[in-house]
Amino acid sequence: MHEIAASPPSETTRPGFVKFGKMLATVTEACAAILVLVEIGVLIAGTSARYFFGHPLIWTDELASLLFLWLAMFGSVIALRRGAHMRLTTFVQKMSTQTRAWIEVFGMVLASTFLLFVMHPAFEYLEESLIVVTPTMEINEGWRVGAVLVGVVLMFVTAVEKLFEHATWKQLAGTVGIVAVIGSVLWLCAPFFATLGNVNLIIFFVTIVLSCVLLGVPIAFAFGLATLSYLAFSTTTPLSIMPNRMTEGMSPLILLAVPLFVFLGSLIEMAGLARAMINFLVALMGHVRGGLQYVLLGAMYLVSGISGAKVADMAAVAPALFPEMKKRGNSEGDLIGLLSASGAMSETIPPSLVLIAVGSVTGVSIAALFTGGLLPAVVGMLCMCVVVFFQTKNENMEGVKRAPAKVIWKSLIYAIPAIALPFVIRTAVVEGVATATEVSTIGVVYTIIIGPLVYRQFDLRKIYPMLVDTASLSGAILLIVGCATAMSWALTQSGFSHQLVEAMTTVPGGKLGFLLISAVAFVVLGSVLEGIPAIVLFGPLMFPIARLMGINEVHYAMVAIFSMGLGLFSPPFGVGFYAACAVGRVAPDKAIGHVWPHLTALFVALVLLIVFPWLSIGFL
Repeated sequence: MHEIAASPPSETTRPGFVKFGKMLATVTEACAAILVLVEIGVLIAGTSARYFFGHPLIWTDELASLLFLWLAMFGSVIALRRGAHMRLTTFVQKMSTQTRAWIEVFGMVLASTFLLFVMHPAFEYLEESLIVVTPTMEINEGWRVGAVLVGVVLMFVTAVEKLFEHATWKQLAGTVGIVAVIGSVLWLCAPFFATLGNVNLIIFFVTIVLSCVLLGVPIAFAFGLATLSYLAFSTTTPLSIMPNRMTEGMSPLILLAVPLFVFLGSLIEMAGLARAMINFLVALMGHVRGGLQYVLLGAMYLVSGISGAKVADMAAVAPALFPEMKKRGNSEGDLIGLLSASGAMSETIPPSLVLIAVGSVTGVSIAALFTGGLLPAVVGMLCMCVVVFFQTKNENMEGVKRAPAKVIWKSLIYAIPAIALPFVIRTAVVEGVATATEVSTIGVVYTIIIGPLVYRQFDLRKIYPMLVDTASLSGAILLIVGCATAMSWALTQSGFSHQLVEAMTTVPGGKLGFLLISAVAFVVLGSVLEGIPAIVLFGPLMFPIARLMGINEVHYAMVAIFSMGLGLFSPPFGVGFYAACAVGRVAPDKAIGHVWPHLTALFVALVLLIVFPWLSIGFL
């Protein structure tokens, strides 16, 4: 994920704003934590009623949908306060301290501008929704849609509070003045834009988005600002369509799985399940030359995708293995290369949130995606195992002993409840026993039971921070989904999708040529935008073309996701690489020269996936 920690208080911090910020944070975090708990309770009740009592509660989906939008917006507010919205910081971090401070303020002013000018459209959309009543609970739709207006207002207040708390008056005046000038120029040029047709797409969706992303503006706000500007200055479309499309993007029931899987990932680590899996793999493979590297790959395969954040996946595995790996003489750079590539390799492993996003925006079967995603990751893992084999030929194995069979069996028995969980989740969805949302609730209940009973680990004091973290990450993800959906709608309405179809269907090489071009495009998109925003933005445009050309949609999804993972963890732009460095506590400049053998292995795996569709669809 493209995330950055909240900025520490600077010398310009103002006590009054600090106090107000803490109060606002306390209220929003409490509301978000309660919403996560209630959401889990509602979904568990609905799942239990359906499967155990045979009497489905028909109102649960409606109530869950209503609460979900509020959870997404409160989570977005928390993420903004924490600086946890996904963004590209590669270029900003290379600037001088003084320049970076100005850019940070400028980025926040741009985000505030989007929030300010989307308020009235959000209010108009709320007014339009007041005449609609939900079919089952007969609740006014305004209670759900109102979440967008409230969330936008709270995010604007949060952004302004952060600006006044940390920025100097000179920075505020300068950056607000620059934004005002840019806005005025766009407004004066509106009649000119009206004559340009689809050239406006380059101006707004390439120039503005790319500029904002490179300046470190959170991706969601970059998408939102570009889309709102395009609608306001080059079309006559009512601006209320912006919050309308955002709401629709965040509303599919399948996305309810996002906060639940994020919370489940936190539970698995806290309850000791992840540790049990790793201990078994170490006992089984630790004595083999390069064994700990194989353990890392296997552990990433097992736990990946459940937490919803690659940083969390890597943090659950690497700290337990890196110290011993270093003792065996392994280079820090090689370890970071392996960790980074394992993160890219595991992007297709269910229940990856990217898979869920693909299913949500393209209509591809989640069960089919879960089935198709397992083997591509195995191909990537085997290719990396070849690299590990050659890199560890001279590994120092002095003093390393094979674990006795008794220890292996004991660790296996101890780990079985933990190892079973990923397989239960994936099998339940693939076999059609439960939806991705339902199975996530089953996983939560399972972990709550297994943690205290089997592993004797369950710290109730950690639950509240975990609930808030869940809301924050979910809000960051879902706001991107909402803004990307609005942007994708605008691109479609402009006629760009038809032009793209015409261009892509004439690509030399037919299916293979289209797949190769798509792979290159998604590698680039993954390095800049990360998987979820890229797939939400371009999935509705590219997948129909793939279907038109006769490419299996699951095969195309695997190629796209694997390519984005490769881009996400490839330096110098891929932020996943820097996340791996942070987890492994290794400076990026020490690791950057060591990642290429592992990334080359993944590139070979990607070519194999493109050339042999069976690797993605053979088990469907």
